[in-house]
Amino acid sequence: MDKRAFSERDICTKFITPALRQAGWDEMLQIREEVSFTKGRIIVRGKLVTRGQAKRADYILYFKPNIPLALIEAKDNSHSVRDGIQQGLGYAATLDIPFVFSSNGDGFVFHDRTGASNPREANLAIDAFPSPAELWARYRAWKGLTPEAEEVVLQDYYEGGSEKAPRYYQVNAVNAAIEAIADGRNRILLVMATGTGKTYTAFQIIWRLWKAGRKKRILFLADRNVLIDQTMVNDFRPFGGAMAKLSTNAKTIERDDGSTIDLTIALDKKRRIDTLTRFISAFIRRSLVPRSGKSCSESSRRASSTSS
Repeated sequence: MDKRAFSERDICTKFITPALRQAGWDEMLQIREEVSFTKGRIIVRGKLVTRGQAKRADYILYFKPNIPLALIEAKDNSHSVRDGIQQGLGYAATLDIPFVFSSNGDGFVFHDRTGASNPREANLAIDAFPSPAELWARYRAWKGLTPEAEEVVLQDYYEGGSEKAPRYYQVNAVNAAIEAIADGRNRILLVMATGTGKTYTAFQIIWRLWKAGRKKRILFLADRNVLIDQTMVNDFRPFGGAMAKLSTNAKTIERDDGSTIDLTIALDKKRRIDTLTRFISAFIRRSLVPRSGKSCSESSRRASSTSS
C-alpha cells in the first residue's frame, strides 16, 4: 500500500512507535502520545470570550516520569520529513524539552536545542532513533551533572496513587529548581502567578530534595496561620509526622501527630518573635521556600517546617 495514503495517525502507529520501541523506549513509562498541554489562549472581544487553538504534542519522551527528554512532531507522508520541526521547536520551547524530532514515517530530523551537537540538526534513518540512555547521556553532559547531582535530579516525584499530575509549567519549575540545587546553588527564585499551584510546586521540590537526602531540614514560610494549616492537611500531608508547625502566637512547636515541643518561654510577642527568629536561624540556613509574594522578613512571622 502507498505510504502516502496513510493518515498522520497511521504513520505514528505503523512507523514511529515501532521505531521508538526498537530503540528501547518503554511504551508504558517513557512514551506519551497526543499530549495536550494548553487549552488555548483566552481571547476576549467585548462581551465574547473564546479560546485559541489548544497545543498538543504528538509524542513526548521521558527518561523518567516528569523528566522529559524529547518531543516528536509527526506528519503524514505527503509532507517532507522535516515539515514538523518548526512546530516541534515551538512546543519544546514551552515545555523546556532539549531534543526535538520530526518525522513523516520515512525517517527523522533531529534538532538539538542545547547546541551541543555539531551539526545542530541531522537526518536519521527510521531505524536509527537514539535510545533513552543515549539522549540522557547528551542531557547529562549538557547540564554538567556529576554522579551525585544526577542522583538528586533523578529522584522521583511524589505520586501516592493520586490522579493529580503536575502541569507542564510546574514540571519546568520543579526540575529547574532541583537541577540548580543539585549544582550547588543555594539562592533560587521562582515567580508564579496566583492560582498556578505554588504550594504544590514547592511540595514537589521539597519532597524530592528530602527523599534524595540532599536536604535534611526545610523551612516553609507563610504570612498567615490559615495558609500553613491548609498546606499541612493538603499538599504537604505526605510528610506526616516529619512535619511541624511554628507560630509566634504559641510557645510550642505543633507536630502533625498532635505532640508539642516547648519553646523558650517568652514574656511578650516581641520576645516570642525573637525566639522564633533564633530558632529558625539555628534550624536552617540554606533551604527557604516562601509561600506568599511578601518579603521573607514579613513572611517569617508564620512558619511551618519539615524535618527528618
